Amino acid sequence: MPITARLAICAAALALAAPASAQDNWVASWTASPHAPLGGEGPFAAAEYDDVTISQVLRLSEGGDRLRVRLSNRYGEHPLHIGQARIVLLDADGVEVAGSSRPLTFGGQAAAVIPRGAPFASDTVALDTQDFDKVKVEFYLPEATGPCTCHLTGLDTLAVSAQGNHVGEEWEPASTGNHRAFLSVVEVYSDDALGTIVTYGDSITDGVGSTPGKDRRWPDVLAERLEAAGLEYAVANAGISGNRVLSPGLGESALARLDEDVLSLPNVTHMIVFVGVNDIGNRFGGAFDNPDGGFLGMDMDQPDIDADQMIAGFRQIIARAHAEGIKVIGSPIGPYKGAMYWTEEGEAARQAVNDWIVNSGEFDAVVRLDTAFADPDDPAQMRADYHMGDYLHGSDAGLRAVGESIDLSLFQPE
Repeated sequence: MPITARLAICAAALALAAPASAQDNWVASWTASPHAPLGGEGPFAAAEYDDVTISQVLRLSEGGDRLRVRLSNRYGEHPLHIGQARIVLLDADGVEVAGSSRPLTFGGQAAAVIPRGAPFASDTVALDTQDFDKVKVEFYLPEATGPCTCHLTGLDTLAVSAQGNHVGEEWEPASTGNHRAFLSVVEVYSDDALGTIVTYGDSITDGVGSTPGKDRRWPDVLAERLEAAGLEYAVANAGISGNRVLSPGLGESALARLDEDVLSLPNVTHMIVFVGVNDIGNRFGGAFDNPDGGFLGMDMDQPDIDADQMIAGFRQIIARAHAEGIKVIGSPIGPYKGAMYWTEEGEAARQAVNDWIVNSGEFDAVVRLDTAFADPDDPAQMRADYHMGDYLHGSDAGLRAVGESIDLSLFQPE
């Protein structure tokens, strides 16, 4: 074979093998990391559905001209049946925008069966969206789901119909909630997107303490600031309430869920890691110790970890993210003096871990979300107006201060 022909074949092969990132502008415009169903009864009992339609309202962080929706049956007891699904734009009053409803299909089919433990992405849908548009995702669940693969802290409307398939109809909710059910990611294709920034943490990142329906979590504030500065990033909130670096609880540990909740997302360029207070609080405060079933029915087993083991966990997160070309921005663990599991021993551990985060140089950069929350007169605790009354979770004002404290120059394209 002539050398020119061989070179042409090699060039074609290299073109096919080249990474798609230069042309592929898919980003994770919205996320809700799922966790295992909660046990027990009452408001935290695991949701289950059978022959009903559910709808969920969410806000995109980055708009574009097409999208796809990723569902999850990660913790399902059996295959999850989706009978029909759609997505529709909402106006500022929460009313469906005429002509914006699009069916969600799966391999060209209206219905899908999602295997146990699996994610399942819809086909791509042509739909023009703007940054911070609200959309409603609606789907019919024709068979008993068993305990839901959910996300507890949805902070926006989930509605459940009376029995039957009501996708595309007007219907009054038979019940409502603010968790996320089976819905984990909305990916958007945006010509001008710079990438996806993942905020990785616990309930403080998840938004506990913020006003439901108002998008006042600190990652929401960061997304708004980036947009105002002309930095077209999607911000994917991968916080889970109760999350820990090293141990499972209300969600798998930050180490265990990294691949699914961060590395599987499209075009992640940066992640902000703000997690660890639950490791320390549970280890040294023992507020959730309960030999009869843990906290909210979850296994909150807490090994006798120390600061060095936590640092080793952070190093693992950094190494695995760096292997995927992701810049890792760390924040020291936030102040929590006054919270139910604060102790002087725990505070000493927090200071030891934070000294490493700030001074080791192992993160690509450090942001001081801890000091944004802190009381200037007692930096070990949160400012009185910056927490929801428990000295642990941010108020709207505190979460805004944290979101506004982040240096946007960290995200300037190189």
